[in-house]
Amino acid sequence: MTISEKSEKIRDLKTKILTGNHAAAHALRQAKVGVIAAYPITPQSPVVEKIAEFISKGKLNARFVKVESEHSALAVCCAASATGSRVGTATSSHGLMLMYEMLPWASGNRLPIIINLATRATGAPWSVWTDHQDFITIRDVGWIQMFCMDNQEIYDTNLQAFKIAEDPRVFLPAIVAYDGYILSHTMMPVSIEKQDEVDNFLPPLEHHYNLSDISVVKGIDPVTTPYLRDRSSEGIAPGYFEYRYAMQKALENSIEIIMKVHDEFSEKFGRSYGNGIYKTYLTEDAEVIIFAMGSVASQARNVIGQLRKEGMKVGLVSLKLFRPFPASQLRALLKGVKLVVVFDRDIGYGYEGVLSYELKAALYGLKESPFIKGFIVGLGGRDITDQHIKKGITKALKESEKGIISHETDFIGTQLELLSEYDEKEYFKGGL
Repeated sequence: MTISEKSEKIRDLKTKILTGNHAAAHALRQAKVGVIAAYPITPQSPVVEKIAEFISKGKLNARFVKVESEHSALAVCCAASATGSRVGTATSSHGLMLMYEMLPWASGNRLPIIINLATRATGAPWSVWTDHQDFITIRDVGWIQMFCMDNQEIYDTNLQAFKIAEDPRVFLPAIVAYDGYILSHTMMPVSIEKQDEVDNFLPPLEHHYNLSDISVVKGIDPVTTPYLRDRSSEGIAPGYFEYRYAMQKALENSIEIIMKVHDEFSEKFGRSYGNGIYKTYLTEDAEVIIFAMGSVASQARNVIGQLRKEGMKVGLVSLKLFRPFPASQLRALLKGVKLVVVFDRDIGYGYEGVLSYELKAALYGLKESPFIKGFIVGLGGRDITDQHIKKGITKALKESEKGIISHETDFIGTQLELLSEYDEKEYFKGGL
């Protein structure tokens, strides 16, 4: 095939060379969001900058609301969603934390807002480089949380996220996360689907709220009481407890919907991401499983071939869906596995890596439960190398053979031996 023929084929497939941020922006454009409210923060800013460009060039018919903070951005998104608009935005790190107050308002009001999160370390000390702490920190606010491994997956997951969030059985907001810089600013080929095909997959939003008709007085966010309320002719109204129960059940039940939407997308567009909740690599005969998310899983995959040449049966489970945590599916997948080595790019401060203890909780009670050992790697954007992965597996194998069960926060990749003026201080001791 000649160069010109290859170029023509690329044009036919509508393949673009895009950063992760711009892949997200194209997905929001094709989802036909009606309102975007955002505030710039590195490394997500190019997402909303690109959307503003689409609007200015007439490629997207939407209202871009410029606000003074991320808190205001999500407040505007909540209001816009309540009026029946499809809504999306993007943020990172402390921007997400400034949104924090509004996050449970969005989920509690069952508003299907989509946030793209280019992950970034949280301060102090200040850092603009990636880890997964911001993503992990919001695990208890009632949002669906998904993590991507490449730019095509960012585009595809956004389109799926709107369909999942807007399903009447769900009506919950969702976060689509990807590693800052590693994906947000790295260019990869991304297939952009035809608009009519996207429209066929993702129909217009039919919202359970619609406040746009001002002839009818409506309100949301009423003050609830601890108990049910008798509204006489309107019947019994739920109390706070019942609202929380309903949201929890919607999250739990969304796992099946997430898998179904993924399969529908895969059948229509020919791209699959495992079963939509996790992706596996060489797990069929594996005696050792690496468990990780995002960039950590990508790095671990590079090592598996080397380890298999050395006679070690190693496989990978890359977690895509973090909330709701797919406990029953992981129990079925990992039953009978001897060892699971978890690599966290986050810390559950005061305990261990969050993925590590989440997995331990999920597998608790299995008669054939694997030995689980967790490590913390790559914080603040530090490189995760093949040697780091190998070191963790080697240490985990030794501990499993000796039956050493530990909940210590084992770190791989620190450079404590290079410290000079700080090396006498207690808080710099320990680690690997």
